[in-house]
Amino acid sequence: MILHSVQIVWAALGGILRKICTRGVLDRLCHCDHKCRMNLTPRPLEPTALAHDRVYRHMRSRIMHGDLPPGTPLTLRGIGAEYEVSMTPAREAVRRLAAEGALTMSTSGRITTPALSNERIEELASLRALIEVELASRALPRAHLALIERLQNINNAVAEAVSQRDAVSYIRANLEFHRTLYLRAQAPAMLAMAETVWLQMGPTMRALYGRLRRTEPPQFHRLIITALRAGDEPGLRLAVRSDVTQGLRMLAS
Repeated sequence: MILHSVQIVWAALGGILRKICTRGVLDRLCHCDHKCRMNLTPRPLEPTALAHDRVYRHMRSRIMHGDLPPGTPLTLRGIGAEYEVSMTPAREAVRRLAAEGALTMSTSGRITTPALSNERIEELASLRALIEVELASRALPRAHLALIERLQNINNAVAEAVSQRDAVSYIRANLEFHRTLYLRAQAPAMLAMAETVWLQMGPTMRALYGRLRRTEPPQFHRLIITALRAGDEPGLRLAVRSDVTQGLRMLAS
């Protein structure tokens, strides 16, 4: 099952890598004349493409942050009406999200947010432990005081969301905490893989929050900050691994 998740992650990563092939890169590789380079100039985006990207990005954010519970049914007509677009951009956005594992599509065309089995939860928790522990370890040498202060401020926002019983704000702030740390790893491909896993788990994280009924922010965030201040790599790795797996495995048990 882990192999299946890695394949989904790599499929999503392929799309990200294609985006970074800019005209500047093509110019360096193309040994043709000025007329040839002029032909490489991207055409202006069509309104349909712009609409598709807008729908995709907004739906992706909603799914990743748990705004939609597991098993939520969706229709192309409903998506089109919500975002005021035609069926074509709605369909393309759904296809793109399905390729990333953010949505499931049945053979009959039924579209839903993922409702993960216990085995799938365990699988994705293992992926988080592999990827995010490595990202944290790589970020540690660049964890300056300003970053640590920023993480503390984000953790305060996590605590506020918990006190307000706001699941979506909690998940959003929690992922911001991790993303802010992992950006210091300067490993964009690994971070893209981590975000694809988060995307698949967004609805499940919403269900987990409801089950745990938290009354205080995750204790492991404090341990992560403490380890960063001390430059304690073993402590940091343990704190991150515990933070990204403990709750999920409670959900699967």
